[in-house]
Amino acid sequence: MLLSPALALILSLPGGAPPRVADPQLTEMAGYLIVPHSRVPERFNAGFSMYVSAWPLLKTYPGQEFQSGLFGTWMFPQFEGKEPKDHYTDIEGGLGWWRDTRFATETPKFIMGGVALNFSEWANGPGAGKGRDWSNPTGLYAVAQLSPWVLWPPDGLNLKQGTRGELFGYGYLPLPLTDAKPTTAGKPVPTGNRCWTLFVNSANFKGPIAFFTPYFWSKASAMDPSKKGQFLDSRPSEPNKAIQMETQHIPAMVAKDSDGVWYARIAPTRFPGLADRDVPLIHKVSAYSPASMWDRVQGWFGGGAPVSKAIDAQTAAVHNFKEKGYSTWKIYLPGEDRNKAADVEQADYASPTSINDLTYGIAKPKASGLSAEQGLFTLPEFYRLETQPDGGRRWKVIDRSQVPVATGLIEAKFPTPTRTKEPYVTPDQPNSSWKKPGPAAGPFRKVLGDGSEVTYYWYKFCEQPALMNADLSDKERLTIQKRVELLHRNWKKDGEYLPKNEIGKLASIDPALLVNPPKGMEVGYVPIVTRQGWPANKPR
Repeated sequence: MLLSPALALILSLPGGAPPRVADPQLTEMAGYLIVPHSRVPERFNAGFSMYVSAWPLLKTYPGQEFQSGLFGTWMFPQFEGKEPKDHYTDIEGGLGWWRDTRFATETPKFIMGGVALNFSEWANGPGAGKGRDWSNPTGLYAVAQLSPWVLWPPDGLNLKQGTRGELFGYGYLPLPLTDAKPTTAGKPVPTGNRCWTLFVNSANFKGPIAFFTPYFWSKASAMDPSKKGQFLDSRPSEPNKAIQMETQHIPAMVAKDSDGVWYARIAPTRFPGLADRDVPLIHKVSAYSPASMWDRVQGWFGGGAPVSKAIDAQTAAVHNFKEKGYSTWKIYLPGEDRNKAADVEQADYASPTSINDLTYGIAKPKASGLSAEQGLFTLPEFYRLETQPDGGRRWKVIDRSQVPVATGLIEAKFPTPTRTKEPYVTPDQPNSSWKKPGPAAGPFRKVLGDGSEVTYYWYKFCEQPALMNADLSDKERLTIQKRVELLHRNWKKDGEYLPKNEIGKLASIDPALLVNPPKGMEVGYVPIVTRQGWPANKPR
């Protein structure tokens, strides 16, 4: 018989007996950490980049209910005047953990997070999107592989295991890889030529990895022509974006004492921190003008000189950080109106601060008796719900010794997570775009740092499944093939693309994801993952 999570928690108490006053109830802590920063002029509307700290938010991965991003942003289309109503579409991926992550570890992964109109589809990377139904691929073909040196697993781009506060640099800039066209899926509505491309700056790889096909955005206008011209395929980016950390579920438990007072406990949650200095969380958030990359690459593809890789700092604007960031994290009582949930007291050693104009982070701790474990602080684990002088309520940090034994919170354990055995598998039918025209080399296999194994093949760039499903003619795909061959010949994995970080050390991509093309396929070919699962000799 399978135990419910709540019953499993109760039976983990000494002797298997329930607490004397109240059974601890499982719930969650969730909310946003808000980062204040300056605005930049609207003309810097051709993408962005930033450096964000990557670290294991929870000491122990608690299972697939856990969902939280680390710090990131939301990039929306830019409009003149008011934006259209009922029109949500953006790029909002980043580092984190999600409920559909199948091979999660304490180390975060990165997803691209493109959202089509009102979440009708979303795309997280090559071969990864909304659900896994290849007969109705909502976002699964939306991202094309560009780099010949990096594998992209459907579960997300892995960072190197053991990453603990290093900075991961990334951003999106549009490249004119395709040409604008007057029709979309046979309908008389246009598709633009902005291929929003993920650029990464890490310790072991630098450069572009993958891009959203313009058709991913414009296909909604083929179904509703009134939406034409409203998506990122044809529109620039809004340069002034929110910078936040969105957390949807950190495991927590609550219980009452004999006086009816609520107490809470959260799963061990950690942030970067050092006892003797401030620690960066976000660094060098830049917004770019068309002169940064777009105009130069257009000239190159039109027959001009190859584009140097580095972005000229004079074509970018940098957001300055302000003091007084704040948190909206709450612990939710079971059955309570979520709009009335109480805030969690911010611990004084987790005070956000503007370290300098370019860097936002955690101030060195003010409280005594706190120490960092390998550069990470653990947030307070226990809280008591108290009424404030203004009548509001707040979860106040308390010491473990202040928690009544009768609540059962001290000895209770969070349920042990289970892991899925289901692999990611792509279509195998002979007439599918995965087989026709099909790969040029493979299969190859690699075991990744998260313990999963990926199978991948090498495809000619223009014959990869994403581009076979991107509303492109054979002629149009040959045009993009020629342009990408220019990039492969001139843009190498050790070049400089995004502006360099001026503080901290860079995080690394999982070394197992770095590959070299087979002989003869160094230019114009890309690796595509077709399966990800547990190795056959390592069942989970």
